[in-house]
Amino acid sequence: MTLENRFVPGCSAAFAVLALLLTAGTLSAQVPLTQISTDTFTNSTSQHATEVEPASYSVGSTIVSVFQMGRFFDGGSSDIGFSTSTNGGTTWTNGALPGITKIQGSGNYDRASDPSVTYNFKYKLWLAEVLALSEVGGAHGAAVLVSSSIDGITWNNPATVSVVESGGFYDKPWIGCDNHAASPFYGNCYVEWDDFNLFDLIEMSTSTDGGKTWSAKKNTSGQFSGNGGVPLVQPNGTVIVPIDDPFLSSVLAFKSTNGGTSWSAPVTVTGIFEHGVAGGMRALPLIAAQMDAAGKVYVVWADCRFRSGCSSNDIVMSTSSDGTTWTTPARIPIDPVTSTVDHFTPGLAVEAGTSGSSAHLALTFYYFPKANCTSACNLSVGFIPSKNGGATWGKGKTLTQGINPSWLPATTSGQMVGDFMTAGFPQGKVHGVFASAQAPVGSTFNEAMFTNASGFEASAADEPEVSSANDKPVANPHSDRPRRTTPHRDDGR
Repeated sequence: MTLENRFVPGCSAAFAVLALLLTAGTLSAQVPLTQISTDTFTNSTSQHATEVEPASYSVGSTIVSVFQMGRFFDGGSSDIGFSTSTNGGTTWTNGALPGITKIQGSGNYDRASDPSVTYNFKYKLWLAEVLALSEVGGAHGAAVLVSSSIDGITWNNPATVSVVESGGFYDKPWIGCDNHAASPFYGNCYVEWDDFNLFDLIEMSTSTDGGKTWSAKKNTSGQFSGNGGVPLVQPNGTVIVPIDDPFLSSVLAFKSTNGGTSWSAPVTVTGIFEHGVAGGMRALPLIAAQMDAAGKVYVVWADCRFRSGCSSNDIVMSTSSDGTTWTTPARIPIDPVTSTVDHFTPGLAVEAGTSGSSAHLALTFYYFPKANCTSACNLSVGFIPSKNGGATWGKGKTLTQGINPSWLPATTSGQMVGDFMTAGFPQGKVHGVFASAQAPVGSTFNEAMFTNASGFEASAADEPEVSSANDKPVANPHSDRPRRTTPHRDDGR
């Protein structure tokens, strides 16, 4: 399958070679997949069988993914599932994290949401962060938890990072660790989240003992608000946290240079220009972010600034080496700017040990081939690599296609595959992890987690490279939907 034909028939070979470097690419046909998990819960309050919102992390030959299992309509899931491969993505072991939900059977909370996962090299532990929800007074984020595991397969009951005050509403946590042996804060881990009922107030906590205990929560200088922050740690120990503003209308970034003792006020990276995704989808312009081995931060999100009339979203990227000065957003050349393709919900991975002009990037994303689709929307998953830090991009691939949004679990803000997705580089080969669905069987959904059966190279030596260096934003770009007037939270737009 291709998203758009790139060349007009009869183009000369010379023109085609030039176009490879100047225009966007195409996606190749769907690849063989492996299903790595399924929702095994049967409680009547959730939508089964559904799995959404994967996050992944890889070290060596091991990749661990965590995700929601059994999505509730008004927020959260029956529990957080995991799927782990210790042989580079060949085989997988899956299960549910213990000690979180009553539905799973060994926890005290009603639901679970917003998982992320990382590895702590100093303490040799996998750490999975989870937002625990309570239904008392209406479903809301009640606590941030962190589970630990030696092997990514057998998990301990979670430690508590923070419990919400009365009337609070925690949302969108994420975890990152300092894995640089020369850093003065080697082994520290950091969790970011926000409190919706305090206007998405940014809150941070630090662990110095491998996730067993966590500091009292702290705010940024000036007590700023934001949503969906991703803590990333440079080799010198500086923590940079890219984040959306509370209205999901701009990208911000703040940092700590003292191991989480204090946090700076955010700087503005750029505005977000949002095309409203069709098909009744819950598809928010939240960032995805990763860091290379030298400490350069890469941030990506869905944005329509390169499309006339904000007709569809591209995935765009901005980078920084210090968290303060950021590059002008560049379009990732998946398709020509004249195409009808709408790209959204990106996931990003950087291969360990690579950096700068040799950084290996892997971008996964959802897309509709036609942005203005209605009842005939064809939800698909794509992948595109870069072997030079995003200067050029290799041949893209379609991982799955043909998903009708009606096959996905419903939420108060639309049909959901997740507010984010990620990929990993076990043994230097890319494995995307994503939700895919087939038609429900009666009243039971048929949505689960999948990966590409064989790992992808960051970019093969003989594949053409494409660039967006000559692409410029349209004059006076704008979103095609009204600006949000209240902060986003898990059970709303």
